[in-house]
Formats: sequence, C-alpha cells, structure tokens
Amino acid sequence: MMKGWRKIERKKARKRAARARQAEEAGRQVHKGLVGQTEWSDYFPECGGTSQSPVDVVTTQTKYDPGLMPLTPLGYDQHGNRPFSLYNNGHTAVIELPEWMGIGGLPWLFTAVQLHLHWGSGGPSQGGSEHTINGLSADAELHVVHYNSELYPNMSTAMMKRDGLAVLGILIVTGEETNLAFNNILNYLSRIRHADQKAFIPAFDVQSLLPKDLGRYYRYNGSLTTPPCYQSVIWSLFHERVQISKAQLLRLETLLYSSKSDEPDRMLLQDNYRTTQPLNHRVVFSSFSAESGKELSSGEVTAIVIGVMCGCVGLAVIVRFIVKTIRFFTLLHLETVAVNSSTSSWDVLHNNRPAPMPRLKEPEKAKEIKLDVALNSASVGEKKEEASPSPQTEP
Repeated sequence: MMKGWRKIERKKARKRAARARQAEEAGRQVHKGLVGQTEWSDYFPECGGTSQSPVDVVTTQTKYDPGLMPLTPLGYDQHGNRPFSLYNNGHTAVIELPEWMGIGGLPWLFTAVQLHLHWGSGGPSQGGSEHTINGLSADAELHVVHYNSELYPNMSTAMMKRDGLAVLGILIVTGEETNLAFNNILNYLSRIRHADQKAFIPAFDVQSLLPKDLGRYYRYNGSLTTPPCYQSVIWSLFHERVQISKAQLLRLETLLYSSKSDEPDRMLLQDNYRTTQPLNHRVVFSSFSAESGKELSSGEVTAIVIGVMCGCVGLAVIVRFIVKTIRFFTLLHLETVAVNSSTSSWDVLHNNRPAPMPRLKEPEKAKEIKLDVALNSASVGEKKEEASPSPQTEP
C-alpha cells in the first residue's frame, strides 16, 4: 500500500513539473509575442476570469467613496546607498525595490516589491498605457507593485490571494519638458537591451516618479496584467498624469529587445500593454467627487473655449463702449469750460460790480456849466486890471 501511495505521489509530482515547464515555456512565448492575448487563457486559466485588468475607467460610472484616504509612500525616498537592480525579463524593464519601502492608506500594510513600465510603438498619442480613461489611452504607464506583508509571508504566496497585492498605476503622457526623475531609469536601459540581462543602477527617490496629487485616484479589484493573471490586485489608478518628453518616450520604445542576445532574430520590445478587459460585475470607486475631478470630452472642451472667446469679445465691446462714453463726456465738459472762460468777468462776478453813479438832470447841469464860465470870466478880468499901470504917474 505504501508503494502504491508513493507511486501516486511521484505521478502527481511529474504532472506538476510538466505543468510548470509548460507554463514557463508559455510565458516565454507570451513575452516574445508568439502567443496572442486571446490565447493566454489556454495556458493560464485565470487570464479568462471575470475580474481581469486593465479596464477602461468611465468617469461618469464611477462611485465616489469618501472613505478612500490619500495614499502615503513609505520609505520611497529612503533609498540608502545600496544600488537598485534593473532587469529585462523579455516583457518589460523591472526595478526590484528594497523591502523597507511600502504604501500606506490601504486596509493592510503593503510592502514594495518592484516597479515596471508598459509602452507602445507609435510615439506620442498612439497609445501604450494599459488602463484607459473614458476610452482614451496615455502614451505609457508605470506600475509599482506591493504585496500584503501583514497577512502573507512573501510575494509568491500573496499573489495567489484575493487581497494579496496592491499596485499603483500612473498614466504617462508626453510634452516638451524632460522629466529628470525618469532619466534614473531611461539612462541605463542600454545596459539591459536584451532579455534576461540585468544591471545595477544608482538608487534614487522612487516617489519622484509619482504624481504630486496622491489623494485623487480610482480604486477597483482586478488582476495582474500578464500571465498568470492572478485576480489578487487592489488597483489604485491615479487621476493626475505624469509627463515625460517625446525624446524620453522614443528611447523607451526603441532601446529594448524581447529577444536574447544570442538569438539571431532581434525583436524590439514594444506594445507590451494588455488591452482593456470587461468590467463585468465590478464597480470602480473614486476618492474624489465627480465635480472636483471631472473628465471633459473634446466637445465640452471646444464648447468651453468658444464660450470663453465669446465672453472676451463681449467684454471688449463693453469696454470700448465705456471708453467712448467717457471720452464724449470729457470733450463736452472741456467745451463748456471754454465757453464760460470767454464771458466778461463782470458777468461772471456780478456781485462785485460797483454801483453806477447817479445821473444829473440835463437843465441843472447846463446851469452849473454857465455859472462856472461866468465866474471864470470875472476872475480873468480882475487879473488884467491889476496888471495895467495908471497914466497919471508917468513923467
């Protein structure tokens, strides 16, 4: 009986080993792109589950949960002197994180394990993120993976439990400015160009990769986005995007290979994102109300721009009317002042005009003139007489 039991156990062990080899080979084929995403469930059953990731977040269908607290990075900036390990696993670039890093603001304590990136192949605005918002994808996406260290001893155990993992999702868009924080990764991709290559890089502040606002995010229960697609992830997708330059995105899309260095056919590591999965019965919660973080459609943005332009035109017309009105009344005032200044000072200051002298009647005035003439004549005659000498006194 003992021999029969051992025989059964050996048979089970061989089957497990065979499945493990099959899964490993399938994983390599997946990483090389030889097994399409629609075929993942043939090798990894959970990839066909009902709680898969990523998903499209339709903001009008999210449910506000005031109990969702801001997420708090723990030890992200305390990288110490020990370098980070950068690894090309054939599917993405992975940085292994030290165990003292974690994330707060979740029901349990979660310890950081690694971070990695997903991207496309067509440059800016061509897609590359895994999650989408209202059907629109970003240019790339960063994932920071943690395991539930409060309930489980390690990552391997936690990843198979429904509450075992917590992943932060950061959407990445492109702009003109270079994001220096991402150069801590991009500057060393040339050291791991081929699959299975590993390099040590200087440690850096991991929090510098995250958006500034850690309080607004979307939360839902999902899965790993690569096989074995375990449905064990508490997802937190940040509302705020992080920006890198177009040149940085180009380096990410063109530097790495999914093939090994000894393989004759080189295959660029591109389009390593999974398409969005059905939401099914799940609800996406948001840590902020719809009014404070509303996503606007292109039509709404156009309407707002047109409204602002019309408002500016209307304001300009009103200002022009006011200026012309003020100018009109100013000119009118100046003309009034000019007319008043030409008026006689006697008319302006009529209270200061001296009283007129009373007029004499004409007959009385004539009499006075005649009397004055008579008096003057008499006076002249007397003076002449005094001046003439008497004839009797001559010899």
